[in-house]
Amino acid sequence: MSTDLSIARLTAALGAEVRGLALNQVGDDTIETIKSLLHEHLVLFFPEQFLDIEAHVALGEHFGPLDSHPNLENPFTRHPQVFELAASHGGVADEWHSDISFSAEPSVMSILNMIECPGVGGDTMWASSCAAYDALSTPLRDLCDGLSALHDATPHGKPEVNAIHPVVRIHPVTQRKALFVNQHFTRRIVELSHDESNLLLDYLVRWVAQPRFCVRYHWQKGTIAMWDNRCTQHFVVGDFDEQRIIQRVTVMGDKPEAAQAPRWEPYVRKEIVGATSRYDQQLNDALGREVMTLESNRKKQ
Repeated sequence: MSTDLSIARLTAALGAEVRGLALNQVGDDTIETIKSLLHEHLVLFFPEQFLDIEAHVALGEHFGPLDSHPNLENPFTRHPQVFELAASHGGVADEWHSDISFSAEPSVMSILNMIECPGVGGDTMWASSCAAYDALSTPLRDLCDGLSALHDATPHGKPEVNAIHPVVRIHPVTQRKALFVNQHFTRRIVELSHDESNLLLDYLVRWVAQPRFCVRYHWQKGTIAMWDNRCTQHFVVGDFDEQRIIQRVTVMGDKPEAAQAPRWEPYVRKEIVGATSRYDQQLNDALGREVMTLESNRKKQ
């Protein structure tokens, strides 16, 4: 461990820049130090690392099993454990999200290597889902504690790939509670009607994105970033017109622990099925329910 280790907090809510560690030669003690810093700051930035792809993968493997991406192809680099995203003139994940939350076992953490970045623009923002949860009023925290939500891979053209997770989860190490719904992948609050779900989800995703819960980072080539997907969300600012190439390894093996078991049954229509019942179809499919809808008597082609 270097005696020159320097840690600079970036905001009150989350984020720290770390210098004095060479990530291409880490031992067990260094990994434990990084884990401790990550639990404290939620997202870490390590400038001037310039890791090659094998060193990047080796770093990730210290934290757990890796996966590239279940739905998207790399544009350039063919590596089974690396997800690559190349973009210019925008074309980035400009919605708040937690990586792969549509999976039954979402990612634990992500480690990103900035290969090429614009001189101006292309920043990434992260939000603390823990700070956002803590700042909710007591009645709203209590409501959210007892709810669950359906996440799916619709942004990747695969709405049938989905999972139900608690709206509020407990971090397995820090025991902090965090909101676990996001703009990109969360479709529905299971225990609420479609209209009620839209109202609450819209409020929660806007709530998490408040500046007081966020950090915004301006990239330099060679920077390594790592973040805890269990208690953060992130957003890429698509305001650039130069090449932006990132490579990411994703540590898998997480199963969200609910703050408490759902306190209500999944929403069930009590009125006669009508045209708006189509809004419940995906939830019913995810729950394995056979429900009569107006589609049930559609003419067969």
